[in-house]
Amino acid sequence: MAVDLSQGSITRHLIRFTIPLILGNLFQLTYNAVDSIIIGRFAGDDALAAVGTADPVMNLMILGITGLCIGSSALMSNFYGAGDREALRKEMGTSLVLVGGASLLILFVGVFFSGAILRLMQTPEAIFSDARTYLRLILMGMPFTCLYNVYAASLRSVGDSKIPLYFLAGASVLNGVLDVLLIGLFRWGVFGAALATVIAEGASALACVAYVYQRVPLLHLDAAAFRPDRDLARQTLQFGGTTALQQVSQPLGKVFIQGMVNTLGVEAMAAFNAVGKIEDFALVPERSISNAMMTFSAQNDGAGRKDRVRAGFQKGLLLETCYGLFISVVMFFFHSPMVSLFSTEAETLARGSEYFTVMAFFYLLPAYTNGVQGLFRGMRHMKITLYCSILQISVRVLVTYLLIPRIGITGIAYACAAGWVCMQCLQWSYYFLRLRKELV
Repeated sequence: MAVDLSQGSITRHLIRFTIPLILGNLFQLTYNAVDSIIIGRFAGDDALAAVGTADPVMNLMILGITGLCIGSSALMSNFYGAGDREALRKEMGTSLVLVGGASLLILFVGVFFSGAILRLMQTPEAIFSDARTYLRLILMGMPFTCLYNVYAASLRSVGDSKIPLYFLAGASVLNGVLDVLLIGLFRWGVFGAALATVIAEGASALACVAYVYQRVPLLHLDAAAFRPDRDLARQTLQFGGTTALQQVSQPLGKVFIQGMVNTLGVEAMAAFNAVGKIEDFALVPERSISNAMMTFSAQNDGAGRKDRVRAGFQKGLLLETCYGLFISVVMFFFHSPMVSLFSTEAETLARGSEYFTVMAFFYLLPAYTNGVQGLFRGMRHMKITLYCSILQISVRVLVTYLLIPRIGITGIAYACAAGWVCMQCLQWSYYFLRLRKELV
């Protein structure tokens, strides 16, 4: 159901919009986390390391598509806030064409270049075959991911963040059942894990499309909508392309970091995969609050309500602060049992625990970076989000390469903190020097 965010309680809107986003992102992450847990238990650390090596490449592709959809969603939210329903539908059709083309390119890369990519990452021979199988099949299923993301973005742009959650929840349950069947019972290893994920993603995509055409007339598209509007295509590529590059810069940096971790051996690789999965879950609420702030800002900017944009930014940052403090405490005291979900090997547990003992002190930093970027995207200042992310990941990779040979994967925690501090300096400077003037 469409929701007008330019009216009513700001805090209530942000919370109601954020909670389904959090749950939806958690369900999406559950796909790969369940794969990793079941693989680690039934197929061993070599298979777990293979999945961990393939994950950064997979995330690179997924976040690129997500970035395009984020830019498109900002435009659709602005059109909805301004009451321009025709432009909203044209933007949705344009996004489907552009993202569909990107999905075909990713499919091509998955079929022909998976092995070459893994070679560049210095993947050990012991796990190379499994890593290639997993990555190839996951990327071949990318059209389903693209289709779901466009339709979910269109629903969120009109204020409905609940429906995409329901379909992801069902897909997550299906993925878990298939994992138990294909990995635990049939012993298909990483092939079974990838196949379960692709089937579940396909089910969620088709269900989301069916719902829109049955229940949301506002988002019904005719044949004309699939002829991309030149001006909208330019804006979508400008905003969405910039955001896609910003999203891709993070996993691209992680690919370089993963390559450095690979030189430490299978135990370090397994530990890094485990902490990465846990951290993906831990940071979901911060990113979800940011996405809620983006949609809220875009709708209210379209409606000409700059006062609500300012108030939404302040209250969004307060939510980010509360969660940042909460997750810091949780990760400091409860990291050991979480790492043990992924492996029972003593060395893997020790390395993972050492990482979180340090990292727990830094989670307030990404809370603020995410909050400010939510405002930037909602106001369609996409380029600064790219510049900030490139700065952050560049510093992270550089410091990681300096510290990993000396202190192992714990050095990545210090590298993350250094990157986030640099990012904060740049984005707050931009806010005070330029963007704040637009909100007066």
